[in-house]
Amino acid sequence: MQLDDTDRRILRQILADPDQDRATLAERAGVTPATLWRRLDRLQSAGLLAQRARIDWRRLGYAVEVSLRFTLDKTDPRAFDAFIAAAREVPEVVGIETFLGRVDVRLNVIARDMPHWQDIYRSRILMLPHIAEVEALMLISTIKDSEALPL
Repeated sequence: MQLDDTDRRILRQILADPDQDRATLAERAGVTPATLWRRLDRLQSAGLLAQRARIDWRRLGYAVEVSLRFTLDKTDPRAFDAFIAAAREVPEVVGIETFLGRVDVRLNVIARDMPHWQDIYRSRILMLPHIAEVEALMLISTIKDSEALPL
């Protein structure tokens, strides 16, 4: 899909303030509300614009966030699939990403506090199959969290 200047203005305004109402968005993008609705529908139909909820886990009482990097023991050809299937069963795993390179998989895990994290780590994470190596990175602060693109 080819974007024109109007599409780019609309997307920039959405990125600047995703929670703004449609009337404000139309005004800021310099289009009529009807034009905005048509453009948004076209962008969504093309798969360029997705609606999704973003949950603030900290407000729900999850104060600890850890990124775990795994290198898997790939002597078993089913190791990767078995690891992913088991990781999906851990409720506190909120993200699973795969990579090419030294690290095979990264899990993003949340916990209420350090004792809860220790319990998750010992009773669930270390029980995942085919782990050759694991590295834990505890989130201290988020400096930039943006999905913005140079439009």
